[in-house]
Amino acid sequence: MPPPASPSMPPEMVVHNSFLGFLVWQSIPSIVIFFLFKTLSSAVPSASPSATKPPLTFPFAPSIFALFTFLTFHLSQVLFSFSLSLVSSPHPHRPASLLQLVLGLVRFLSIPGVPDSSETPDSRARAKLSVGLLMFLGAAAVSGFVAVASVCGGFGDGLSAIGRVGFRGLVMGLLYGLYYVYNRRWVLEFPIIQRPPFFSFKMGLPSAITRSLKLSFVAYLFSAALLVFLPHHNQNQATTGKFIAEQIRLYTGSFLVLLCWELSHHLHRVLHTKRFVFAPPKGSAAAETNPSEILLAALEESSPSSLLQYLAYLDLCMVCENNVDAWRRAAFFEETGETYRRVISVCLRPLEQLASKMGEVLESSVENGSRISSQLLPPTDQRLDSKYSEPLDNFQLYAWCAWTAASLTACSHKEDRYGVAQITGSNAAVMSTLISCLLAVETYMGKKTTLLSANQFMGLTGFKLRNSSMANTSMSKKRASPLHSKAYAVADVLRNSIYQIVSAFHDQMAASSAKKGILEKDWIVRGKPPFGPRELLVQKLLQFLDFRAS
Repeated sequence: MPPPASPSMPPEMVVHNSFLGFLVWQSIPSIVIFFLFKTLSSAVPSASPSATKPPLTFPFAPSIFALFTFLTFHLSQVLFSFSLSLVSSPHPHRPASLLQLVLGLVRFLSIPGVPDSSETPDSRARAKLSVGLLMFLGAAAVSGFVAVASVCGGFGDGLSAIGRVGFRGLVMGLLYGLYYVYNRRWVLEFPIIQRPPFFSFKMGLPSAITRSLKLSFVAYLFSAALLVFLPHHNQNQATTGKFIAEQIRLYTGSFLVLLCWELSHHLHRVLHTKRFVFAPPKGSAAAETNPSEILLAALEESSPSSLLQYLAYLDLCMVCENNVDAWRRAAFFEETGETYRRVISVCLRPLEQLASKMGEVLESSVENGSRISSQLLPPTDQRLDSKYSEPLDNFQLYAWCAWTAASLTACSHKEDRYGVAQITGSNAAVMSTLISCLLAVETYMGKKTTLLSANQFMGLTGFKLRNSSMANTSMSKKRASPLHSKAYAVADVLRNSIYQIVSAFHDQMAASSAKKGILEKDWIVRGKPPFGPRELLVQKLLQFLDFRAS
């Protein structure tokens, strides 16, 4: 069971405590690997025929040098872990380009103290991410230099050995940093099934070992090729036996350092994506009076796209979908309806932003703006793909919001004793937002939906929306793109969420559809929806009611 939040502990301490716990736990596998390698390598005799003194690599030897190598290795791991936490984020921001960073720096230096009118919160976040990724690359290179020199004994063989071994560690760290940034591994991905941290960490061990072996092999070959260009490289090589022993030691040390990094990355993801309960302990005074205040404070007052906000959305989704914390879900349906309204509002806000952003781009692609009121057309300009990529990248948040809103609305059919879901107008807001988002995503995917006239209605069982297949070549090419796969996943989540509500209220909706104007009054907002005309939302709802939406 995840730890509950303490009433006296602010929600901001959740991320802080997770970070401190990560720094403590990541040191355990690193220390074990370091001492195990030093213990085994100390038993191997030196391959140099002129070696007259015993090796200084035994970890438990009472020497200052052994303590120094351990401290340098541990500090290198702390540096890597700290830089890892610095750039990690659950929101998949796209970093700013080098040209954008240079232009922003020039504007800042030319007119200091004057805010730039073209600067937006999104551009600042992208610039901050770019700077953080550059710092991560530098930290990985420095950490690789120090860690490999500590593990492979470069500090005990003079400056020449430190430079030779440390250079290969620096190249390894830089390659790992580039691999980490290129594959966007800094984005925190939440698991579908929440397991205890120990089992989640254990499941990632095979993949961490396999990836470390592959990366260490590539880093070894690349650093060995670059080492040839170093001055006095040939003079530093002694006998063949010593050279082979040094290469084996370097490869093994590089593999162990990368294994420590992979374990730290996996442990960081496990500890920062586990569920945290934003609620007071059950049975306490706060749980009896207002158990939802801690959760709502984390959702409403936290920074947008922050880890704290994602953890709060995860906790809210699990409360609404599962019956484990039924007492917390029951507290949403309190008599005044204010808590239920706030919960639905924070769930619909990201979905409304998605529909609005996609609607703006779609309307700009239509030559005649009035055509969008009667017919939703797919965009024909492939340059618009870049404008869709950022909203569709945030699939996890959209899925949580859609599942939460749909589950809470469906549960209100049996658990809402005071009827606050209907009185506050939340049912209509949820259904309208979900259908609007679905129409926007389907329009981008190339699904052309036409608004039927009044004389084309054929009743509930015979009603159909006319959907055309993708006719142009650009849409067929877009189907094979990764962006289309993301849009398909979002549409699938929205479609299942709508069906969940329709299944719970099917009898009432079917009775309302028989009376003119009753269905749209209860389930469609009276104002302008986030995307598409109101009449099209009503026809789409009837299609779901007939279980014909696909």
